[in-house]
Amino acid sequence: MDVQRYGPWALVIGGSEGVGAAFARKLAASGFKLVLVARKEAPLRELAEELETMGGEVRRLSVDMSQPDALDRVRSVTDDLEVGLLIYNAGANNTRGAFVELDPEVFRAVIGVNVIGQSEFARHYGGLMRARGRGGMILTGSLAGYMGAPSLAAYCGAKAFSRIFSEALWAECKPLGIDVLHLVIGFTATPAMVRLGYDLSAAQSSEAVAQEGLDNIANGPAWIVGGEGNLKVAIARSQVTDRAQAIEASATPPRS
Repeated sequence: MDVQRYGPWALVIGGSEGVGAAFARKLAASGFKLVLVARKEAPLRELAEELETMGGEVRRLSVDMSQPDALDRVRSVTDDLEVGLLIYNAGANNTRGAFVELDPEVFRAVIGVNVIGQSEFARHYGGLMRARGRGGMILTGSLAGYMGAPSLAAYCGAKAFSRIFSEALWAECKPLGIDVLHLVIGFTATPAMVRLGYDLSAAQSSEAVAQEGLDNIANGPAWIVGGEGNLKVAIARSQVTDRAQAIEASATPPRS
């Protein structure tokens, strides 16, 4: 990654573990200074200390990204910095169930992080990049954004928003010197997936996902990680005409 074009500071939202931590380590190795934001304080602190031990300059902040004051809180540690790269990696879903039966706080949090939060952060930091005429944004999404799935209504809808939003943002920002990439993530080995009990033997590593994102930041508006298999899934879900049958047959299955 080019620090002159995308630096000197990178802001990683969802940067305590998994793909976010992989982004942070790779950026630090490339000479970026880092602001790491995540909800969980312990892994956030551990990662920051690891990077500082390697000589990196790091600021960290524990923030619940579903809350309306998230941007204001993050700005408290970035307003005096030149943030040239925004990686918005927050947005995992840890509660599944029939939408009409869910506690409203569940889907409000999903929408708050994936829709409202992503929009507000892209607008604020993108505006600062516009003034400088350079910068980049990587907004992570999911193959779940290509088709609705039972028990994941709000999550699929929010990821679909992120994909279309990123495409429009890419078109608007390209003439301004700002690269925007919607990074479509598939089955990935992360601590969150371990906690959910998944068999990760066929999963892509967080490090590989992060590297694909960094390698393709200028190849927007979207990059589907994981090779030909995930690309075929995205194309198939996009071209379906009988969506009722496709959703019943191919949508993300409920966890047992």
